[in-house]
Amino acid sequence: MALCSAKTLAVLFILSAVPVAYIISVEIAPPSTHVFHYHSFGFFRECSKWDAANRRFLVSFMEGGVGAVAVPESHSPSAILEESVVVKDVDLAGNASLGLAIDRPRNRLLVVVADLIGNRFSGVAAYDLSTWKRLFLAKLSGPSDEKSLADDVAVDADGYIYVTDARASKIWKVSPGGELLSIIRNPLFTPKEWYKNLVGLNGIVYHPDGYLIVIHTFTGALFKIDLANGNAVKLISVVGGSLSFGDGLELVSPTKLVVAGNPSGRLVESSDGWESASLVAKFKGPAHRLATAATVKDGKVYLNHMFGMGYPKKKHAIVEAVFSSWIFT
Repeated sequence: MALCSAKTLAVLFILSAVPVAYIISVEIAPPSTHVFHYHSFGFFRECSKWDAANRRFLVSFMEGGVGAVAVPESHSPSAILEESVVVKDVDLAGNASLGLAIDRPRNRLLVVVADLIGNRFSGVAAYDLSTWKRLFLAKLSGPSDEKSLADDVAVDADGYIYVTDARASKIWKVSPGGELLSIIRNPLFTPKEWYKNLVGLNGIVYHPDGYLIVIHTFTGALFKIDLANGNAVKLISVVGGSLSFGDGLELVSPTKLVVAGNPSGRLVESSDGWESASLVAKFKGPAHRLATAATVKDGKVYLNHMFGMGYPKKKHAIVEAVFSSWIFT
């Protein structure tokens, strides 16, 4: 018995050492593309968005709150940046901060807030980008409602806000002032297989032509929601590969969309107003860090990665995604 136990422990040790060794080798290898590294006191960073007007990345904390990572014009690619806390609301303690959207015309940051474990609270908050004063907190669901998990957020040209529910696969619509107006539901959002509903509607973007594009994580389905036509929902026909396990979305031009997730980044293109689309390129980043969101800085796509490495300070990575044979148009 003792020998068997020793062998078992040895095998377990070897198996556990393999992924650790892989992670270490990947971490010390020179990155293939540009990376913004920054130090943080938190392990998990769900989303980051580039705030060009203030030369900073804004990042959401899964333990709750928002940070800013300033990037000076003289920044050296090898220098590690520092995260500073800009939002930490006591009344939201115990909730995660997830999706972010910068509402530039109204100089505010929209932040999704959710009870990550119990799914008993979902909301969206707005903060002034200059003072970090909270402008409103819109409650989307509570303990007496169906279990929900607010996940990502988009804002349209008039300031209306749309928040996805990754648990119940619906979309909340909120007024520019923070009033819950309606809920968008559709049978297409819910596949018949129960296991495909473990993570439902997730990343969401607003297209300047007046519609939303949203992804269902487990199926990889892309949906177009026509806001001017009674929120009509269409499944976007995608060829060229699967978008399953897609998380955050970023519309980088009217015809090009980046899907962050697993694999790290996928580029999708449409030539018919997002009635159909093609997967045209992929980017493989540090898979062990898990890409969760995309943003654009100076015409380049960057992927936020959830997991930080190190102790006591954690080093996080925002990685440039380079898609071969592709340029912005």
